[in-house]
Amino acid sequence: MYKPLVKFCGNRSFEDWSKVIFSKADVIGIIFAESKRQVTPEQVSSWIQEQPLPQGKKLAGIFVNANLEEIEAVLAKVPLDIIQCHGKESPTFLQKLKETTGLAVWKAIHHDYQSLDYMKEFSSIADGYVVDTKSPKAWGGTGQTFDWEAIPSYLKEADRQGVPCFIAGGIKIENISQLLQYHPIGIDLASGIEIEEQKSRQLIKNIEKEVENYVNNISR
Repeated sequence: MYKPLVKFCGNRSFEDWSKVIFSKADVIGIIFAESKRQVTPEQVSSWIQEQPLPQGKKLAGIFVNANLEEIEAVLAKVPLDIIQCHGKESPTFLQKLKETTGLAVWKAIHHDYQSLDYMKEFSSIADGYVVDTKSPKAWGGTGQTFDWEAIPSYLKEADRQGVPCFIAGGIKIENISQLLQYHPIGIDLASGIEIEEQKSRQLIKNIEKEVENYVNNISR
């Protein structure tokens, strides 16, 4: 049965962590780059010690133009499964990162007229993609959507490469049913499951319910 993968990202407290690790999310995202949701490796390490990540879920660390040493410093304290590069990292850097760490490396693609060509440069290197809204003010977490008419093109390219592609940017309960009509491989939410900058159990449940309804409908 087809079911889109779900990633809950930008967890900034132990309370957030406690809510998302017991959700139906497949991937839990932690931001180590400059952001209002930035956390330290020490914080995340303490969360894991107090409440380990359940088996079957993946932990993704988000970095923006970090060097290898900075990423390795995080890995020394946090057992990441996925390294997500959200800046202007090159295919060469991603290849070196994969070889050095032995981990899956995802690349964020910021939607514009050149982004599909940019995505193709990482073919056979990136282990997954997150397509996000382009903003002059931030690398992500803007809460703004991009033109979803472009989603099929990204999904087609990801399928050609044989890797997952998550859609991010402004996904929330009010528009997720519209997004799901594009049959995304994965969806990535941060602000869409927050109330007053804290993860909301109710919003998480609402999102999960929409995904469940979608899966049931396409399975009929």
